[in-house]
Amino acid sequence: MLNIDPVTLTLRQAADLLAAGTCTAVELAQLFLDRAEEVDGKVHALLALDKEDVLKQAAASDARRAAGKTLSVLDGVPVTLKDNIAAEGQSCTCASKILEGFRSPYDAFVTQKLKQAGCVLLGRANMDEFAMGSSCENSAYLKTANPWDLSRVPGGSSGGSAAAVAAGITTAALGSDTGGSIRQPASFCGIVGLKPTYGRISRNGLVAFASSLDQIGPMTKTVYDAALLYDMIAGQDPLDSTSLPYDGENCAAYLAEQENNFSLKGIRIGLPKEYSSLEGVTPGVQKVMEQSMETLKSLGATFTEISLPHTKYAMACYYIIATAEASANLERFDGVRYGYRSPESDSLTSMYMKSRGEGFGPEVQRRIMLGTYVLSSGYYDAYYLRAQKVRTLLRRDFENAYKDCDLIFTPVSPVPAFRFNEKSDPLQMYLSDIFTTALNLSGDCGISIPAGLDEETGMPVGIQLMAGAFREKSLLYAAAAFEAARQQKVFRASL
Repeated sequence: MLNIDPVTLTLRQAADLLAAGTCTAVELAQLFLDRAEEVDGKVHALLALDKEDVLKQAAASDARRAAGKTLSVLDGVPVTLKDNIAAEGQSCTCASKILEGFRSPYDAFVTQKLKQAGCVLLGRANMDEFAMGSSCENSAYLKTANPWDLSRVPGGSSGGSAAAVAAGITTAALGSDTGGSIRQPASFCGIVGLKPTYGRISRNGLVAFASSLDQIGPMTKTVYDAALLYDMIAGQDPLDSTSLPYDGENCAAYLAEQENNFSLKGIRIGLPKEYSSLEGVTPGVQKVMEQSMETLKSLGATFTEISLPHTKYAMACYYIIATAEASANLERFDGVRYGYRSPESDSLTSMYMKSRGEGFGPEVQRRIMLGTYVLSSGYYDAYYLRAQKVRTLLRRDFENAYKDCDLIFTPVSPVPAFRFNEKSDPLQMYLSDIFTTALNLSGDCGISIPAGLDEETGMPVGIQLMAGAFREKSLLYAAAAFEAARQQKVFRASL
């Protein structure tokens, strides 16, 4: 049995162990399967886990390594997928009853990339149904718990991915971010979450929530691991018209070269003045932000006030556009071609209504209704079209801000992880994304980095750094510098 702690084992360390022959891929896979057996009955991070298939993938990796045909540095390392990312032959339910029993007939672009690298796909991570939520309480099957405190939420919608990484069930995971769904759960669970530039990673094989906002990204224990996974899955895809040309930056190698000599001298970090007046930021989160600013200053960074004047409209703009696109995307789930079909139907119209009414949960139904309303005749111009115009203004705000700064600094969430059922009011829940939604509207990149613990609750708090489009390399460098200066790369989740 391996004498290795799966909670703190990083992608990089796992790859080094395999390369050195310290362990085999099968032994590594078994380590995480044992950990899942030990703790997932309490955390509920995974919706599905095929142990036989995991060990089969690991054995194939060992055979390649023995033959000198290793596919990449991550060959044999376990990575978990959010349950809205397709993997051929595996379930893909989006945590919804309407897709119960559905198995993907093909691989998503990112899944192909992971398989080409020899990664072992370990389980399907729980999520808010169709990625609609900020707490992982909207899953039709399970409520994932935060590994730090099982009475609290892990965040959402990628809560299962975040909890699996924090609990040591996997080395890393992929999530999707529509309005903060990678960064917020990463902050709540004390891990790193990267939201790449829109178009940098193909959405082919990602079940769509809001097509102009969705973006797949890595959720890891360290910034270096995020860079490693980002390098692996980024790239243009001819099957996704929104993915963009990419020659590869090799961010991980760059961080490895610089890791003993990090400096942010000359880096200007913007503080949006509009965010300082927002209510609801707890004293504990504010204190971590102030401490983090001092850490960044010690690295040579300077802070400057910037303005994002249309920030006050970001939440309204986001929820109009996101619900409108969700309404259109979820039309395909009608009980005819695949997914759940109501057995009580006596006509085609009845089948549509009952199948969708019984298959979709309350939050998904709420957003479909909102989206249908803002797209309806007489309201399209007043709501949807106006929201798209505001989105353009928001994007210009960010472009103007980056003329005066290199990065933007904000909290990820105004509060640390809250308790189950604490935010039963949908509006309260929506406001928990107040610092993250604008980035999806602008299409730029951002990252959540563990920064400290909330004094009152003892829960992790993350900071958010944002950069302009396609500036992931600079963003990851600054995040890695901050992480190194804190001298505490991984928080230990207590179970």
